[in-house]
Amino acid sequence: MKSAQNAHLLIAISASCVLALMPLASLAQTAAAPLKSVAASPTGDGVLSVNEWLVRMHEASMQRRSFIGTLVQTSRDGMSSARIWHTCDGVSQIERVEALTGAPRSSITLLAGGSPAGFAELLKPGAHQIPDFYTVKTLGTERIAGLEADVVQLSPRDSLRYGYRIWTERKTALVLKLQTLDASGAVLEQAAFSELQLDAPVKADKLKSMMKPAEGWRVEQTELVKTTAAAEGWALKQAVPGFKGVSCHKRNATQAASGEMVQWVFSDGLASVSLFVEAYDKNRHTQEGVATTGATNSLFRRINDYFLTAVGEVPPQTLRNFAAALERKK
Repeated sequence: MKSAQNAHLLIAISASCVLALMPLASLAQTAAAPLKSVAASPTGDGVLSVNEWLVRMHEASMQRRSFIGTLVQTSRDGMSSARIWHTCDGVSQIERVEALTGAPRSSITLLAGGSPAGFAELLKPGAHQIPDFYTVKTLGTERIAGLEADVVQLSPRDSLRYGYRIWTERKTALVLKLQTLDASGAVLEQAAFSELQLDAPVKADKLKSMMKPAEGWRVEQTELVKTTAAAEGWALKQAVPGFKGVSCHKRNATQAASGEMVQWVFSDGLASVSLFVEAYDKNRHTQEGVATTGATNSLFRRINDYFLTAVGEVPPQTLRNFAAALERKK
C-alpha cells in the first residue's frame, strides 16, 4: 500500500498545491485559490444563487495578489503548518512554501497564469453542473486572521461527495479558511491562515533565485505525457454521477523504476478523483483496501494484470464506484 501511495504523490498533476507538500494531503492537492466574496447579490437581497456564486468565484480565481502568510491544516490525523510567500511578476505566479512542522523542507513553485497555491482551486472543469450536486448557503461574516470574511457553505445533494464551508476575505476574495465536512456536518479537515499579510512586498526575482538547488542537492524531473484514457486502453463501464474526466497523463517506464503509470483525473467542479493505473507487481502491490488521511481517501485494488490506486477527497464509496466501473478495453 505504501508503494502505491508514494507513486500517487510522485505524479500527481496538482502537486504544486501547498497542502500536498505536507503529507496530510489533498485538501490542497485537490488546496489554493481565491474565491469571489459573497457579500451581496446583484439583486440586492443578500442571497446568492449557486450560479451567481460560481461566477464570482471564477472572477476571483483570475486575481493575482502578493501575500505572506502562515497556513495551518488540521484533521483527525494531526496538524501541520507552512509559511507561504506568494507573488506575481506579471506573467507567472511564484510561490515559496516552507514547512513549519515535521522534517524541514521547502518548495518553490511557478504557476504560469494560474491561481495561488495557498488553497486548492475549487472551480474546476465541469463547474457548470455544480448546482445539480450541491446547494449553497451564506452564513454571514467572521473574522479570520484579523480580516473580515464572508462565509458560504456548500452541501452535497447525494452521498458521493463531501460538503465545504468557505471563508473569503471581503475585499480581495482570497480564501482564508476552508473546511471539508462529512454527511453529518462534522469537520473532516480544515485549512486556515493563522496570520496573513496582503499586498506584501514579495519580490519575484528573490523567490526565483531560491530555485537553484543547494550544494549536495540535485533536480529530478518526471515528464508527464498528455494522453487519453481510450488511447491507453481504459474506460468506465458506467459514469459515476457528477464526475467527468478532465485530464489524462502518463509517465513512461523509462522515467521511473516503478514503470509506466497512467493518471486519469475526474471532477464534479469541486471535488476531484485521480485514478492511477500501473502494471501489477506482486513485490510492490501486496495489500488492497482503503486508507484515510484527513478528508482524503485512497483505494488500492488489483484489476487482473494491473493495479489501481484511486485517490480523492470524497467518501470511500465514491472510489469503490470508480473501481467497479473501470475496465480494460485492449
